[in-house]
Amino acid sequence: MIRTAVLAALSAALAGPALAQSGPEPGSSGDWSFEIGAGTDNRSKDASKSGNDGYVFGSAIWESADGLFYAGPDFETIQSGGSNVEVGFTAGYQPEAFGYEFDFNVAYLNRLGAESGFDEDAWEFTGNVSRAIGPATARLQVQYSPDVAGPTEAFTWVEGQVGWTFTRRLDGSIALGRREQDNAPDYTGWNAGGTYALTDALALDLRYYDTDAAAFGEQYEDALVAKVAYAF
Repeated sequence: MIRTAVLAALSAALAGPALAQSGPEPGSSGDWSFEIGAGTDNRSKDASKSGNDGYVFGSAIWESADGLFYAGPDFETIQSGGSNVEVGFTAGYQPEAFGYEFDFNVAYLNRLGAESGFDEDAWEFTGNVSRAIGPATARLQVQYSPDVAGPTEAFTWVEGQVGWTFTRRLDGSIALGRREQDNAPDYTGWNAGGTYALTDALALDLRYYDTDAAAFGEQYEDALVAKVAYAF
């Protein structure tokens, strides 16, 4: 079923017209953007959320006219606690100061149709600070949840990422992160890969993931993951 959904999303993305939108018009109350896509594995914090199987995802984001505020729902397919779909709603604030870009957001997540007794929802609080100098970029992310879905309780995730813009269409990046969590293994993970824009709306990403916690389950094992995303 998941594999069929992945193929359907890939077909829709590849067949769709290039409808990428620009940002909100000055003086407007904001604008909406949308994204759909599919990948060979749903990786979050370098670990799999889809049983190392394929997945599909989508989001709708409203952004204020000044670009400072955003909010919207999203979904992704997973395999956890009897649930195959996780839905969420995120709201954030993204100011700029002293040449740095900041992004502070809060997200509510819920795993639909989870088994009875499964802890199905969670709140996550995330802060990002990034800087671009010419073709080089760098980002530091800190994320915290007081109680995530499933048996895991609180966690803290800290990740550093560096990237490089090779051409107008090709970007590469490498990231290293550490997750400390209650009632689940602590681990260090990393990923490296590149994103190629086929059009202004359609992008392909190829990325290698690994962690030092493979002994705790297949979700922590290394994987080469391909993803396609279509924005409009």
